[in-house]
Amino acid sequence: MTVNTRAPAPGTVDLGDPDTFADHDLDAYWRTLRDTAPVHWNPPAGGRGGFWVLSRHDDIMATYRDDVNFTSERGNVLVTLLGGGDAGAGRMLAVTDGHRHHELRKILQRVLSPRVLDEVARAVRVSTRQLIREAVEDGGCDFAGQIAGRIPMTTISNLLGVPEEDRDHLLTQTKTALSTDDEDVDELDSEMARNEILMYFMDLVELRRESPGDDVISMLIGSSVDGVPLSDEDVVLNCYSLIIGGDETSRLTMIDCVHTLAARPEQWRRLKDGEVAIDTAVDEVLRWASPTMHFGRSVVHETELHGVRLRPGEIVTLWHASGNRDERVFDRPGAFDLGRTPNRHMAFGYGPHFCVGSYLAKVEIAELLMALRDFATGIEQTGEARRIRSNFLTGLSALSVRLRPDHSGLKEVDG
Repeated sequence: MTVNTRAPAPGTVDLGDPDTFADHDLDAYWRTLRDTAPVHWNPPAGGRGGFWVLSRHDDIMATYRDDVNFTSERGNVLVTLLGGGDAGAGRMLAVTDGHRHHELRKILQRVLSPRVLDEVARAVRVSTRQLIREAVEDGGCDFAGQIAGRIPMTTISNLLGVPEEDRDHLLTQTKTALSTDDEDVDELDSEMARNEILMYFMDLVELRRESPGDDVISMLIGSSVDGVPLSDEDVVLNCYSLIIGGDETSRLTMIDCVHTLAARPEQWRRLKDGEVAIDTAVDEVLRWASPTMHFGRSVVHETELHGVRLRPGEIVTLWHASGNRDERVFDRPGAFDLGRTPNRHMAFGYGPHFCVGSYLAKVEIAELLMALRDFATGIEQTGEARRIRSNFLTGLSALSVRLRPDHSGLKEVDG
């Protein structure tokens, strides 16, 4: 597919249309918005309603912090905001505000904190190093399917207690729920995939009520807010959020990381030679990939930004895809720099809704970088990279690569 790299005029772009992101390189477009229209109106199009677009880093951060004038409880992505609201509002962490959000967040943080996830992190390390070693020794692989498609899904499935035989099915559904690999898949297919995930977890919750385990689902079943136990729907909706968030964003970030390193041998060399700290490199990988292009809010109280009146009920979208390239915050934002510090990226959002799974995502990316560094001397892309189709997520669905072997590294015995 040929991508148009010329900057389209702001009034000609529909950010609600998934084809917009497949057909254009929008870097110049975002720069135009940041400079000339930091609060931009995306008019109704294609049967979809209109919405406001925030493109500057600091405006996005300020809106994330402001839970008085803006709410998540009418949805937090375009597909639900434009569809009239999110059925999980007030029950699913991502679309719940106020006291209940605080209490649900405390429940989930108990099982997603660094201390609790120590054993999970060790398992991620073992599986990642095994997969990378095998790919190096095999001479090539579809990194998207064979590696990135397995690490995050395995990790979050282990936490939720999803049986191994069900994981490929869930991966297929998560790939369709908010994005797609196939142009023939439409919004109805995506809605069916979301419903399939919900129904799957409804069955799993019933099983765990009868036979509890030591997984997150069993923990949620045993939890309560203000003395009221979580309902089956509460548990199911939060499992849906965890499986989508735990798989999609980490998987797409990993694929983008390898794709980017293959095209930038000078950055690969800095990683290979230990010139950059792994934690610093992880943050730049996240900034660069920005797999979640936006999150959304609805206006609760009339407020003003850059002289523009935002009225109650209107939709405001916060575009990480632009904010993570803002020249006002990042030096040379168009450069992929594994040694970048400071790095105030917003890949995990900000404020009260900062991603509860951020620690786990960073562990997965760090282990990938270390395994590549230890077992490979270089990365070569061997086939065309295929992009997903979405107005919410960005990334690749296929990436064929050859990992050139580091024979000294391959001699190591993992403990």
